[in-house]
Amino acid sequence: MNSLFNSENQAVILNRINNLNENSQPKWGTMDVGQMLTHCQKPLEVANGDLQLDTNIGFVKKLMFKLFKPVMYNDKPWQKNLGTVREFKITDTHEFNSEKDKLVQIINVFSTKKDKQDWPVHPMFGTFNTEQWGKMQYKHLDHHLNQFGV
Repeated sequence: MNSLFNSENQAVILNRINNLNENSQPKWGTMDVGQMLTHCQKPLEVANGDLQLDTNIGFVKKLMFKLFKPVMYNDKPWQKNLGTVREFKITDTHEFNSEKDKLVQIINVFSTKKDKQDWPVHPMFGTFNTEQWGKMQYKHLDHHLNQFGV
């Protein structure tokens, strides 16, 4: 499984991001490219400790997230049109170039943390180790870059 902590994997992701343009169209879903770039920043911000998610989601949803946890970092592709937490839903307009630059910057910050041990506890999924964080972030970016055909 690829990881955002692997420099070659990171370079591939950054190249794919650079292949996007403001006219890139999704193959599925409702987000435009600016919204997708903003959405992709959010899980990285959680991992970097820069975004706190609402933990008041109820017992049933919390159980569903726990059951889904292994899918976050395994080799199987995610299904199209999966749901997400409220804080990751992007519906307003976001400027392509600034959001692209922000995403690249956040990826670069995240990639420096490959030796980190004290990761924040994810409020929905619980704890992840470094390997799981790297795989999960790669998988999320890969999913959305595939959504936009790059």
